[in-house]
Amino acid sequence: MDEGKLPNFTALYNSSQVFTSVADVSEADYLEPWIQWYSIHTGLPYDEHKVFYLTDGPKADHSDIWRRLAGLGKSVMNCGSMNARALAGAGVFYLPDPWCNNQPAWPTEIEVFKTVMAKLVQESTRGVALGVNEWLLFVTFLLRHGLAADTIRAILAQLGSERLSRADVKWRRVALADRLQFDLFRHYYRRMRPDFATFFINSTAHLQHAYWRHMDPDAFPLKPAKDEMESYGDAVLFGYRSMDALLRRFFALAEADTTVILCSALSQQPFLKREGRGGQHFYRLRDVPHFLQLLDIAPRMVEPVMTHQYRLRFADRAAAEKALAVLKQLKLGADTVFGARLSGTDIHFGCQIYDRLESNGEIAGVPGRNEPLYFFDVLYAIDAVKSARHHPEGVLWLHTGEHAVHNEPVSILDIAPTIYDLMGVGDGVGCDAVRGASLVTHFRSGGRAEERRVA
Repeated sequence: MDEGKLPNFTALYNSSQVFTSVADVSEADYLEPWIQWYSIHTGLPYDEHKVFYLTDGPKADHSDIWRRLAGLGKSVMNCGSMNARALAGAGVFYLPDPWCNNQPAWPTEIEVFKTVMAKLVQESTRGVALGVNEWLLFVTFLLRHGLAADTIRAILAQLGSERLSRADVKWRRVALADRLQFDLFRHYYRRMRPDFATFFINSTAHLQHAYWRHMDPDAFPLKPAKDEMESYGDAVLFGYRSMDALLRRFFALAEADTTVILCSALSQQPFLKREGRGGQHFYRLRDVPHFLQLLDIAPRMVEPVMTHQYRLRFADRAAAEKALAVLKQLKLGADTVFGARLSGTDIHFGCQIYDRLESNGEIAGVPGRNEPLYFFDVLYAIDAVKSARHHPEGVLWLHTGEHAVHNEPVSILDIAPTIYDLMGVGDGVGCDAVRGASLVTHFRSGGRAEERRVA
């Protein structure tokens, strides 16, 4: 912003009430977006809602912002908000985040968008081959539901650069996903004119995790190679500039009586914990059904819950415990290959080897197998080395037309009551629904604001 590279962020900042939010927990294990966003959506702290995993949110029974507002007769849109439960009915739009794709989208016509985008995101580390019919249905849907000419131009420019550039530029595709989602959002926003709308994207957070080292190499003992700097040196800035362009589109879309809120829930900082071991690497299963078949593990459902982690759902506790024992006995040398945790009749597991592996070692402990099973036969390395971790502070800007910086940090639990207050429904929601306090009194004399739309 100071360098003039993010003009729309600057414009929003200079006309907003600027707060720094703080997570409702301090332990690093709980500084995950699928936990903290769930706290924001429900107004409840982790100690009460206990939602720990991605995909747990839709299965919990806590009421959230969209449900409470819909129950008060407000029209609502949820476009991709993380770990949120499905909602349907008149005056409702719901697109689940790509990792909660078992939740039904609403209206049902957007199922094709949900399904294709979930495949593209979940398989982004190795590419995904969609069938001709899938692409045809997807493109036809986009053309009928808001696909913009500048998005088409951006897609063609990206594909062209991938063919012509000697550097790796495929990582820039994340911005195309954001554009497609915005085009869909804009189409339905104009149709519905909702009272409350949320639009969630995670692209720049992904770029921060993967390429913070390239943005700020001086912070790390392990320096990127010259060719890596050429490919990824501007990755984080690219993410911010892509979001800055989206902000311009949001300004054009919002009505005069709409309060625009920018909220990040968390932020990031350099991750140095494993620098002495070459940074933190990740490995992902090549073919999950085939791998589970090798181990004679037969869950009733498999759900990906982030790039290298999965959730196995079993019919009963005994089957889950048997599978857990098998997973925990797999070794690569002295190291246990998979971290696995039992929760009821579910197992959450993922590869917990984070060092760079130079050779294809044999996995020991595979039951009933006479032939050797090698590590890279069943797993592959994800390209990026993690170089950032979460920080408990977040951005919270409320676009009121007036600028003020509030130096005292506020809790993320204050966000829900602030939204209810801005919309004039605080009394209808009730103080028992939230644990925080409205921030409206920080910038408006007399307390409650006039009724407004919020996006």
